[in-house]
Amino acid sequence: MVTFESLVCGNIVRRHARTFALASAFLPLTKRRATYALYAFCRLADDAVDRAGPDGREAVRETLTRLRTQLDAALQGQPSGPVMHETAWAIRRFGIPLAPIDELVDGVARDLDPTDYIDWPSLKAYCEGVASSVGELCTHVFGVTGPESNRARAIVCARTLGVAMQVTNILRDVGEDAANGRCYLPDDALRRAGLTREQVVAREVDVRSPAWRAMMREFVALARDLYRDSLPGIGMLSPDAQRCAQACAVGYAAILEAIEEANYDTMSVRAHIGFRRKTKLMLSLYMVSDPAALVAGQPAVA
Repeated sequence: MVTFESLVCGNIVRRHARTFALASAFLPLTKRRATYALYAFCRLADDAVDRAGPDGREAVRETLTRLRTQLDAALQGQPSGPVMHETAWAIRRFGIPLAPIDELVDGVARDLDPTDYIDWPSLKAYCEGVASSVGELCTHVFGVTGPESNRARAIVCARTLGVAMQVTNILRDVGEDAANGRCYLPDDALRRAGLTREQVVAREVDVRSPAWRAMMREFVALARDLYRDSLPGIGMLSPDAQRCAQACAVGYAAILEAIEEANYDTMSVRAHIGFRRKTKLMLSLYMVSDPAALVAGQPAVA
């Protein structure tokens, strides 16, 4: 059923998540409505952090706490707005646990404080908080077929896909993050490239240097490995959700190709694949009769 509240959430998705907006066309209406609601809630939390100035961090922490309180109230039948109304509906409709929502809120809050990611494990922990949590939420909406043990395995794969997509975001947005005083690239990788976090934030980087390109190439390869590791989970999802999950993976992995095409310069350029190319990828998935069969291959990820 289309409601005013669902339209509000849908508009948020179309405005901020073009790849997912295209991929969600593969979902039946009820599941699409639920994923839009979850995305809109995540967007509220993320936007609150992104708007935080150096003197407004405590106010943002209060905002994040208030979001969770408002969600609890919505679950008790007292929604404070369309996003809370829809999120509470999605949680009830699909039996979604609150733990990954709490993980998400805690994860985005980490951006309020200057954080140095010293190595891949520390960066991966951040990616899990802000992105694996979303993958787990979506798995509950998408549904899982087969024995109950498949649910746990599908969630592991969805969480891996979340990390892959977040790493892709980080590689794509190096320059944009630097403009906001942030650098997510791990210290040990920067050190091997002869760089410091401060240099990246100051945009004092020669993106044409072999050391920079070698570091970026290493992380692109890492992201591709993560995409491959996540693919088996797609075949465990309900058939009516497999194409959407595959489209998200393929669409985001294609950004890695755009990064390569930009010669790993994501300091001055934000790599993207363009609407026409993205639509072509989605249409190629639509033409496949059995999306689960794609798991055996490596579409747009190889």
